[in-house]
Amino acid sequence: MATLIRHITIDCADAYELATFWAKVLEGKVTDDDHPGDPEALVEAGAHALLFIRVEDERRVKNRVHLDLQPQDRTRDEEVERLLALGAVLHEDHRVPDGRGWVTLKDPEGNEFCVERSAQERAS
Repeated sequence: MATLIRHITIDCADAYELATFWAKVLEGKVTDDDHPGDPEALVEAGAHALLFIRVEDERRVKNRVHLDLQPQDRTRDEEVERLLALGAVLHEDHRVPDGRGWVTLKDPEGNEFCVERSAQERAS
């Protein structure tokens, strides 16, 4: 039997607040057992789960691991606009005139993540 990844764990300053942001991003939900001020919060989104754990250490360097998102029912650019409205911040724009490329955003605690083109955009 193979070993599976149960969830991806992200250290943060405010577990519930960051989990709430990512639940909106992934159109998932923060589990009912988690509440503001809790030291950890779990986001369930389809087959994936993100666990946010409060740590005292400040983030000082670039992420060594980051998430790459691929929108399923909208374009990359529509997804970027949606995420910016949720509170993400534009970090680097790698879009090119022919439509390829990606956008790097930061979540409310400064963790970087990328938005790639949708499968439909890739097939065009």
